[in-house]
Amino acid sequence: MTIALTRRSFIQVSLSAAGGLAIAAYAPGLARASTISGEPWSTDDGQTRGEVGAFVVIDPDNSITLRVAKSEMGQGVLTSLAMILAEELECDFSKVRVEYASAHRNLVENVYPSMGTGGSSSVRGSRVALQQAGASARARLVAAAATKWGVEPAACVASEATVSHGASGRTATYGELTAIAATIALASEPAIKTPDQFKLVGTSLKRIDTPLKVTGAARFGIDTRLPGMVYAAAANCPVFGGKLKSYDFSKISGRRGVIAAVPVTNGVAVVADNFWRAKEALAALPVEWDFGPAASTDSEQFRAEYRAALDGPLADGGGHGDIGAAFDKPAKLVEAVYEVPYLAHAPMEPLNATAHWRADRVDVWMGTQSPEQAIELAAKAGGVDPKSVFVHNAFLGGGFGRRAVNDELVQAVEVSKAVGRPVKLIWTREEDIRSDRYRPQAALRMRAALKKDGSPAGFDFTTAVGSITRSLGWGAVTSGVERQAIEGLANCPYRADALKVGVNLKNTHVPVMFWRSVGSSQNAFAVESFLDELSHAAGRDPVEYRRAALQGRPDFLAVLDALADKGDWGKPLPKGKGRGVAIHEAFGTIVGEIAEVAVDDQGGVKVERVVACVDCGHLVNPLIAAMQIESAVLYGLTAALFGEITIRQGRVEQGNFDSYPIARMADSPVIETHFVLSGGSKWGGLGEPGTPPLAPAVANAIFAVTGKRIRSLPLKNASLGA
Repeated sequence: MTIALTRRSFIQVSLSAAGGLAIAAYAPGLARASTISGEPWSTDDGQTRGEVGAFVVIDPDNSITLRVAKSEMGQGVLTSLAMILAEELECDFSKVRVEYASAHRNLVENVYPSMGTGGSSSVRGSRVALQQAGASARARLVAAAATKWGVEPAACVASEATVSHGASGRTATYGELTAIAATIALASEPAIKTPDQFKLVGTSLKRIDTPLKVTGAARFGIDTRLPGMVYAAAANCPVFGGKLKSYDFSKISGRRGVIAAVPVTNGVAVVADNFWRAKEALAALPVEWDFGPAASTDSEQFRAEYRAALDGPLADGGGHGDIGAAFDKPAKLVEAVYEVPYLAHAPMEPLNATAHWRADRVDVWMGTQSPEQAIELAAKAGGVDPKSVFVHNAFLGGGFGRRAVNDELVQAVEVSKAVGRPVKLIWTREEDIRSDRYRPQAALRMRAALKKDGSPAGFDFTTAVGSITRSLGWGAVTSGVERQAIEGLANCPYRADALKVGVNLKNTHVPVMFWRSVGSSQNAFAVESFLDELSHAAGRDPVEYRRAALQGRPDFLAVLDALADKGDWGKPLPKGKGRGVAIHEAFGTIVGEIAEVAVDDQGGVKVERVVACVDCGHLVNPLIAAMQIESAVLYGLTAALFGEITIRQGRVEQGNFDSYPIARMADSPVIETHFVLSGGSKWGGLGEPGTPPLAPAVANAIFAVTGKRIRSLPLKNASLGA
């Protein structure tokens, strides 16, 4: 099918039935249309089009297309993953095109690793497979040249998309060798490069999707246009767990352009010939809901319940040593309770999906973090075999975890099936925020027994937090503990004779889900704020206190030392300004941050500077890596300053950026990123680890200025005035 993009008419973007999206660009240049040819992905004669492996397509004119099996939502994977492929393929990266891999093909052939994008896993989870795919394609091209010339493959060299034979001076482009290479089976897979052999990986190349986004050529899910397409606006039950009782379509059926009202999962949708008419008609549609028992709940009730849950019963979240002995007659006992609210994901592109249901096939166009699960959801909603579903992935206008479970997709397929036409279903901003799956609310009690010198003898950490596993319906948590609830607690890096972690997984009717940095977002706030409290109780400098408690962790110490240097720790600041420090490991990466904060006489907070030092082991693209840390800092800043979803009468009170503000340009600090790479076998993630240290670093800086401890977020609720 051809999709016409009315606001981007200067570029044509085509989709194949196999689900491959042409998002190709010559870097640095504007987009060029390309497709994955044929149905499902081969030419009419049954031969795979120019494939030298599922990741690499080379045409006779020597143009090279690299396929990426992850979703691009601003984190730069189209560039970084393609760089890994190109590193082994030995081609000119500035001349390659990039396109999404086909989720449908993967369902049928299982040729790609997991296509889900989340957990900061794109590079660290697929690097080896991508290197192997590139190296295998290169070896087959070399073998093809050797076969063609009747020489040994070892006598041939691949470079710049050309294979050469030094002894005879013969050369052949990859395009000339592809047909032969496609028929070659290697006796064994070639070895992949080690980091010391990299030539492309580790360099700061510009992102290939930036020109597309600057010019407006990038196609997001919300840009989809199909012949005969209609539009749907959805309303979900305002109280989670409630259900639709009835609606009166006759009250809106005479409106211009209105086509139908359709009951959908969790609510009702109105269909019209454009979205504005659908939205306005939905607002006028008389709807009766069964709100259920949760309609009497509110945030203050939840806050009290989470605090009470800290008293048990508790599941064993891990630990070590004799906790009883550690807390027996300590020189000093320090205790504090930290609280965080529900948080929305609030991507800039509201949730949307376009679906075309037919009895034997369903096509979906959208931006999803999980194309494979999207196939399953569409198949179930449409009543078809998953192999009859084709998900055409697009750029994501922000994901942060929310687009990993596609409620909007289910509704779009249901509406398309009901009306028998292609349907674009869009959640308004208000619906997006009020029908989210949120970062869990949590309360954490932190206790420490200190020795005479102020060092920790024991840590006793207790968390009461919503279970994401239960909320998503992924099954029972029989142990009472899930990984995301204890990350950063059970693996606390600070040295103590004993550690005990208690867990109470407590859910309300509010659905919860993965949010950028997941459990580390609240656990780092508690641990790193508490470490500052311990340093104060011990009469020690916060950095020096951490340095002493991190003995035996050279990886943390290297980051902390670099942070103290780059962040000007210990240097004087004017009155009303202070610095705070925090360091945390998440998704295999250690990030330390120092925040410089100004607090005025009225209690107004301005974060002026954030310095981040990062150890992710290795870098694919330092420029993109720095962008990800900056992005994570700003995402964390939004949560620290403003982020709060509150419940009244069972429903979310916030609905748009007036009541759920995000950090604007005026709020943004100067952000400096420095990499302290340990190398070796370490390949850490980068999309999320920069978020957790931000809130505690800011809170600790506020204490340095005001002497007031921040134990509950967001800061907008704190009383900091003189």
